[in-house]
Amino acid sequence: MKISLLAAALLSASPALAQSSSEDSDKRPVEAHFFELTPVKPDAEFAQRLRLPKGYRAAVWASGLGNTRMIAVAPDGSVYVSRRSEGDIIRLADTDHDGRADGPPSVIVNRPGLHGLAIHDGRLYFMTAREVFRAPLRPDGGIGVVETLIDDLPDAGQHLNRTLAVGPDKMLYISSGSTCNACDESSQENATILRASLDGKKRQVWASGLRNTIGFGWHPLTGELWGWDQGIDWLGNDMQREEINLIEQGRRYGWPYVFENGKLNPQDEPPGGITGAQWAAASTNPVLMHVAHSAGMQWAFHPGGGFGPDVAGDAFVALRGSWNRKPASGYELARVRFDAAGQPTRVESFVSGFMGSDGASHYGRPSGVTIMRDGSILLSDDAIGILYRISYDGATGEAKALAPPSGPMLRQAARGANVPLALKRPEARARDRAPMRVTAPAFAAQTAIPREHSEYGLGISPALSWTAVSGAATYAIIMEDPDAADPKPVVHWVAWNIPGSVTSLPAGLQERDRLSGEPLESMMQGATSRGTVGWYGPRPPKGDGPHRYHFQLLALDRPLDLPLGTTRDQLLAAMVGHVLASGELLGLYTEKTP
Repeated sequence: MKISLLAAALLSASPALAQSSSEDSDKRPVEAHFFELTPVKPDAEFAQRLRLPKGYRAAVWASGLGNTRMIAVAPDGSVYVSRRSEGDIIRLADTDHDGRADGPPSVIVNRPGLHGLAIHDGRLYFMTAREVFRAPLRPDGGIGVVETLIDDLPDAGQHLNRTLAVGPDKMLYISSGSTCNACDESSQENATILRASLDGKKRQVWASGLRNTIGFGWHPLTGELWGWDQGIDWLGNDMQREEINLIEQGRRYGWPYVFENGKLNPQDEPPGGITGAQWAAASTNPVLMHVAHSAGMQWAFHPGGGFGPDVAGDAFVALRGSWNRKPASGYELARVRFDAAGQPTRVESFVSGFMGSDGASHYGRPSGVTIMRDGSILLSDDAIGILYRISYDGATGEAKALAPPSGPMLRQAARGANVPLALKRPEARARDRAPMRVTAPAFAAQTAIPREHSEYGLGISPALSWTAVSGAATYAIIMEDPDAADPKPVVHWVAWNIPGSVTSLPAGLQERDRLSGEPLESMMQGATSRGTVGWYGPRPPKGDGPHRYHFQLLALDRPLDLPLGTTRDQLLAAMVGHVLASGELLGLYTEKTP
């Protein structure tokens, strides 16, 4: 079905709905398609007809499996596969090493909507849209008691197929896709990669502006995190292209207002009066791009060994295939070539032939991909339910251990840690002025902050007041907790460009980059230690003694021109020599164990 629409009318949920752009100059005709290929069951010789580079071959490893999605391989070679429609994880093994799985699979665990899975240190981690679980692997391949690690991930909406992996820094990384095609999310944890401790007790937004990065992994040489992000629908056959991103802490990757190399989404502008150009300036462009609507799924780096001679350090990505493009794209296994320095150089087809020659049918939709112990590749198809084993005729040895260095992730995570409180740092040194008096209607100095202002409660910012400072052009706020274990201190609020005429803030401010409405229309908010923007309420571990929360106010002699997502350290660096006076309010918070 072909649909004609305007680029300014991006259809977030249905092709029957359209919204007009606020800028007529952005309007231009777009031809979009709803075009899903018809599934056809492959015959017994189909694997031999798949197209691969010279020396490689594909064979059926297991079939009749249903909605096979993500794959993980245990140290003993057992293969664990999630099935979204069935809501379970199955286990298969090839104990006689004949190139095929032994007999029917065994069901390991059931959970509604189960999708992502990973194996680390003898444990199986798996997740649904809102929960993350962990269970020990038993010697027989089954699992022990299931432990719930996280049960409060944000609603998933359109992109409920969340994935997870354990990084070289022994932390969990979780892909939390957007709830929609393109919209202003209600939760800052959507359209992100999250980083969490292995016990799930703490987590942060690692990177944002990622519409749906199902596939990601760490380069075996550099330890850098790379991912494949799925692009916006209904922009036409050739937009938005799929993106390959170097995913780094605190980076923004554009969605939903910017895509590709700084192109502006004509649907609407960012909130708070921020322009598309400002959003683009704060966004990181992709390193490579690929054909629009290909739908990249699981991503696996090959460490080398047991496969082709030049494969070490390259990534393989299952491209499930389009429904919003004609002719269709995807329906293949792609290879992302990386150079000797660990940088991607191009994307090329590696296994194709799943799309019928008529362009209207398919013989499977690639979804999961992993590296087997012998170096071969296992590829899942979620439409027909087949697992394909990809091997190389001249292969020798086995796959090398996949052990990316942890340095890049640890160094990024350590930024801004183990430093003094803001007012004790030289950047915040004030001129010879009397200290400002800072008060809060909800609590007195050195008393308990009400629960509604904590993340255990409503998580709303408290009202604050302070004494005016003569000559102040703007005020800034930095709120920190020095009693947290890591990072130390935890940054809970970063704000600047509060007008000099303002000496109080109401409770419950919006958690966004720039506020709207008089008299706070120029007030900006930056990044917290959680990786979000705006107020991040107290959240000490349950049972800890009272943590101290320092509300630090600074009067400045000028406004500051800082980028979106500014950190505490960037704010402090910009105010050097411009601090007229400062003051603080100390509040306490503890959350008792039930």
